[in-house]
Amino acid sequence: MASRSSAPDKGPGFFSQIRSLYTFTKAEFSWLPWVLVAVVVVGIGIGILVGFLIPPAAVWSVILWGVTGLLFGLLGAMIVLTRLSTRAMYIKLDGMPGAVGHVLSTSLGRSWVASEMPVGVNPKTQDAVYRVIGRGGVVIVGEGARGRLTRLVNDEKMKVQRVASGVPINVLYIGHGEGDVPISKLSATIKSFPKKVDRTTMAAVVKRVDSVSQSVTSLPIPKGIDPMRARAPRPR
Repeated sequence: MASRSSAPDKGPGFFSQIRSLYTFTKAEFSWLPWVLVAVVVVGIGIGILVGFLIPPAAVWSVILWGVTGLLFGLLGAMIVLTRLSTRAMYIKLDGMPGAVGHVLSTSLGRSWVASEMPVGVNPKTQDAVYRVIGRGGVVIVGEGARGRLTRLVNDEKMKVQRVASGVPINVLYIGHGEGDVPISKLSATIKSFPKKVDRTTMAAVVKRVDSVSQSVTSLPIPKGIDPMRARAPRPR
């Protein structure tokens, strides 16, 4: 009988994650290699320049500062790669059904309560409505054509108003039209709402709204997005 190993499976290594992150980002930005090389070269150049300017301008000092510049250049390249990978992720998510749920469940932090699953869905058109509850009140997010979302949004607003009277309710529509919010700015827009609800009231609102919400897990949830593929892999 083969012995069972008690050691847990190891995840991808650091360099493997960096390679995946680079591949993911380069697929969207073909000029990525040149930018990363430029950042590293600039870092080395600044380090060498500092080595010449700070006395004594000895060879060992220039080399030491050059190595320091190289390290800072690599750090800068990592920062640029991470930020560009986030942009690439939003570009891939833009317009995909289910993208709102992915952003809400991964980008808001603990100050907001959100679910990756929509609270209202039109199975025929794949239009969906999501709900977020936090210190800024209740935010209803519509994903799809604004005209077709009217009924779903109004139903959700009435549901919240019945159990959370006086709590601010904000409605956002994802898109690129006038008054719409791009998917890349959804998280920042929600976090920008002023805090008008204390933590105790927020917890009570979450329980009340959940108690009257009908589960939509049995409905055909819009497909077309795989969060694991759309999410940019990040180095640990």
